[in-house]
Amino acid sequence: MNALAATNRNFRLASRILNLDSKLEKSLLIPLREIKVECTIPKDDGELVSYVGFRVQHDNARGPMKGGIRYHHEVDSDEVNALAQLMTWKTAVVDIPYGGAKGGIGCSPKDLSIGELERLTRVFTQKTHDLIGAQTDIPAPDMGTNAQTMGWILDEYSKFHGHSPATVTGKPIDLGGSLGRDAATGRGVVYATQALLKEHKKRIEDMTFAIQGFGNVGSWAARLIHERGGKVVAVSDTTGAVTNPEGIDIPALQWHKDETGSLENFSGGDAMSAENLLVHDCDVLIPCALGGVLNRENAGDVRAKFIIEAANHPTDPEADEILSEKGVVVLPDIYANAGGVTVSYFEWVQNKQGFAWAEEQVNKELKRYMKRAFNNIKNMCQTHNCDLRMGAFTLGVNRVARATMLRGWEA
Repeated sequence: MNALAATNRNFRLASRILNLDSKLEKSLLIPLREIKVECTIPKDDGELVSYVGFRVQHDNARGPMKGGIRYHHEVDSDEVNALAQLMTWKTAVVDIPYGGAKGGIGCSPKDLSIGELERLTRVFTQKTHDLIGAQTDIPAPDMGTNAQTMGWILDEYSKFHGHSPATVTGKPIDLGGSLGRDAATGRGVVYATQALLKEHKKRIEDMTFAIQGFGNVGSWAARLIHERGGKVVAVSDTTGAVTNPEGIDIPALQWHKDETGSLENFSGGDAMSAENLLVHDCDVLIPCALGGVLNRENAGDVRAKFIIEAANHPTDPEADEILSEKGVVVLPDIYANAGGVTVSYFEWVQNKQGFAWAEEQVNKELKRYMKRAFNNIKNMCQTHNCDLRMGAFTLGVNRVARATMLRGWEA
C-alpha cells in the first residue's frame, strides 16, 4: 500500500471513531493547494537539465502550514500529498499552531555538485516564493536537504520580500537558526521512547535497540540512547550494517562514518545484511529511513517488543495488523518523530521575537511538549479503546476538525 493510501486509510478510521460529519471528513482530506513546477538549471558543464518540484499545502485551519522539502529521486505527487497530510495531524498531536505541508524535488542530490544544488534550490524558490512565507507556509529540511539548503531558500526569498528569517526553519545558526534544531528529531524520538517505556515500567538503560538509518535522525537517536545507557546492538544505512550483541560504541561508529563515508569495515562490530536489521533480535526497533519498510512480508519475523517510528510511514497497515496480533507496541510516526517540527516551531517563535533561546531551554521545552503529547494520546486511547496509532490520529484529527468548525467552514 502506498503512503497516500495508507495515510488516507488511517485518517478515515480516525474519522469513523470520532463520528465526523461526512462533508467535514471530505473537506479535511482534500489538500488546500497542490503546486507542481518545472525547475530547469544549467549543470556545471553547461548542459540544461530539468527537474520536477512539488509543494502540497494540506490544511491551514490551526495556523500557517509547515513541512519539509526533500530531494530524492523517488519524490512524486502521491508521496508529497501523504507527507503533507501527516504533517497536519502531527502538528496537531504536539499542539503547535501549524497546519501541514510538504515539498520535494525529484532528483538525486549525491549526483549534483554544490553549485548545481544551489541553482536548483534557487529556481524552485523563484517558482514558489509567492506561496510560502512566515504566515503562510514555512519550509524546513528533510531527506536530502539541510541547513545550507534553507539558507539558499531564505536568501532567494528575501530578494522578493525583504529580510524574513521566519520564512524557513532548520537554518544555519548564523542566519537565525535555533540551537538544538539539528538534534531535535532524534532527541524527540528519545523523549518519546522514554515516555512509552515508562508506561510499560521499563527504562532505556535496560533495553537493546536496533536502528535502521544512520543519517541525521538515526545517528542522533543512537548517540542519545548510548549516552543514556541503552545498548544499541545493530545499526544500518545505505552503505551497510553493523551488529554487536554487547553494544556498539556509537561515537566510534559516528567517527568511522564521518571518516570513511560508510558503515563498512567498522572494527567495533560484525557486518550483517542491512535487510536483516528489521528482524534483528532486540527489544526496541527504530526505523529512521524510508517509508513502507515494515510490510506483510517481514512483519511476522519482527522480534522487537517495541517499534518507534522515527521515519514517516515506515509501517504498512497490513504490517500493523500482524504486529498487533504479535503483541508488538508501535509508537506512531505522527508523534514519535514530531521533535523536529516542534523545535522548528521554537525557531519560528525566536525569529518572530528577535530573541534567541539557550539550547537548554530548547531541549527542556521539547521534552515538555513530547511528554504532554504522549499523555494526551494515552487519554484518547482510553476514551476510544484504541491503539496508539489511532490514539494519535484521533487526537490530531479532532483538533483540526474543531479548529475548522470554529472558523466557520460551511459559510
